[in-house]
Amino acid sequence: MIRSLLRAALLLLLSLTAVQGFADPAPGPGEPYELVRTLQAVQDGIAHGDMAAHGDHIALIRQIGEKFLAADAGVWSHAQNGQAVVIYLLSGGGPQLVRKLPRDRLNVDERLFSGALAYVEGRQDDARDLLKDVKPRMLPSGLGGQVALVQGALFARSEASLAIERLDDARLLLPGTLVEEAALRREILLVGQAEDFDKFEFLTLAYIRHYRNSVYAGDFWQRFSSGLTQSSLALDERRFARIVTLLEQLDRASRLKLYFVIARNAMLRGRLAVALLAGERALVLSADASADRERAHFFRGTARVLTDEYDGGLAELKALDRSKLPERDIPLLNATVQLALDMRKPFAGKSAAAADEPAVTPARLDLALSTATLARARTQLGELERLTKGRRP
Repeated sequence: MIRSLLRAALLLLLSLTAVQGFADPAPGPGEPYELVRTLQAVQDGIAHGDMAAHGDHIALIRQIGEKFLAADAGVWSHAQNGQAVVIYLLSGGGPQLVRKLPRDRLNVDERLFSGALAYVEGRQDDARDLLKDVKPRMLPSGLGGQVALVQGALFARSEASLAIERLDDARLLLPGTLVEEAALRREILLVGQAEDFDKFEFLTLAYIRHYRNSVYAGDFWQRFSSGLTQSSLALDERRFARIVTLLEQLDRASRLKLYFVIARNAMLRGRLAVALLAGERALVLSADASADRERAHFFRGTARVLTDEYDGGLAELKALDRSKLPERDIPLLNATVQLALDMRKPFAGKSAAAADEPAVTPARLDLALSTATLARARTQLGELERLTKGRRP
């Protein structure tokens, strides 16, 4: 344990330029706020990929809590130490321990203390009511960044625009820290849902640039994937090259999986140009004779047959090994092939002798057969949408 604390102290010295302090001058050595700064330094190491710090910080949180309980009651009259209690709570500190502190001696804003306590205890409605009107930029940066991060989480579902604004505050108030890393992870999903591609791209590149080695990078890429595929961000062919650039940061298997999801979503939404591009990227990434290769041909063939490469696309679909396709793709394949065949069906009842008859004028043109074909196609696609509704692509 002593070794962990010494190591944390060294991390603190190395990261003083990254960890923001409080507004007031330091009351003295060994104060609670200094212990919390040490905790923040260790957590910032986690943001930069320090696995040892990840293993140490739970024990450090517990030890800091014990020191809080053992501290002289007089230390809590200092504003820095009162604010440190709120940061401690929002950094993983136990609410049961904090409730044992002399509340009447804590020099801290009642809304902040009660709001932080409500948040960590899972009383989300109370936390929202208490913290909504708090302005993070009016607080010392070390406290303001933590509060802004929590506000971003609290209002993500009910007021996404406010949540995004607060997560921006968190990033600006505590750059280079675990708070900024967490804010980036949370914000990227929100801007994806808001269909803001430029900001989605900016946040992704910022994360890659500063936190690609974070212990929580896996969570970030899950959020990135969800933001990309559960919206229309990847369905505009004009920015497909920018999507490719972002995906190049992922490993081959993850890229292939995402291209499949993009291709399927694009196909179901009628974005055939994007389905074709994604199918071609998947084809490049898939191994010969693999199930992935068959699925890549499936998406590319479907996009081709429904655009201007009918013959090549139909041949590609007919050559598929259906046994290698996922079960959920078979209805889509059947509907596509049937639709493609219907598109080339001759008009029924047309005799050879009718070829010598005058061309039908627009006023006499019988649209019954083509209308029936279109109706059948709509029915097939509607059935396909019903089959896939609620399923994860």
